Amino acid sequence: MALTDAQLERYQRHILLREIGGVGQRKLLDAKVLVIGAGGLGAPALLYLAAAGVGTLGIVDDDIVSLSNLQRQILYVTDEIGAPKAATAERRLSALNPDTAIETHAARLTAANAAEIIARYDLVLDGCDNFETRFAVSDACVALRKPLVSAAIGEFDGQIAVFRPDGKTLPCYRCFVAEAPEGAATCTDQGVVGALAGVVGTWAALEVVKEIVGFGESLAGRLVLFDGLSAETRKVRLRRDPECPVCRGLGAHA
Repeated sequence: MALTDAQLERYQRHILLREIGGVGQRKLLDAKVLVIGAGGLGAPALLYLAAAGVGTLGIVDDDIVSLSNLQRQILYVTDEIGAPKAATAERRLSALNPDTAIETHAARLTAANAAEIIARYDLVLDGCDNFETRFAVSDACVALRKPLVSAAIGEFDGQIAVFRPDGKTLPCYRCFVAEAPEGAATCTDQGVVGALAGVVGTWAALEVVKEIVGFGESLAGRLVLFDGLSAETRKVRLRRDPECPVCRGLGAHA
């Protein structure tokens, strides 16, 4: 389907890029992306994915807006304290770009409902803040063969990775983190500088766009570490665990 005159103007800066162009923009408009968590990471990611023209954005979040969120969760304003995040995000994103259909899932994603929620989307961006949810998301993505962009932050540092396990060389999230670290802290426990959420959440959105359109160098199989105190980044290769109970059998079904 050809882009409309309004879309040609709205996405002009994308279309000028030879790596995206009109064909790439059409891919974005046809894509369905699920974002887990509409908090510090999800808020900037959702804004940029909606602005980019991702055709369908799903939002999984069962929380409400609180005053302490507003230091970093830039989707929300003071008058919205107490309102459901998913519904509030839907209004803001729909106003930003009517091309983007917003689907809200006002529930906590668990191992019991992850596959059902994730199944209808092409790709998942996980910006949650706990390992239980990360494991449920990853396991469902592996089972459904869905690419996963994973992002996390803590105090002054962040990390971004793309998981496309293939049963051969590329790992899944469980190859990277087999089980939750004992005593793992959250932003609620230790704090986080607000702008860091914008840096990492926006970077995660960029990786989603790259995966959809197919330009640049994919982060699949690698992890980017960002240190906000030193303004340094480091990229490390992630090893596939041949004994991983989650992705071990993928090669046999490829």
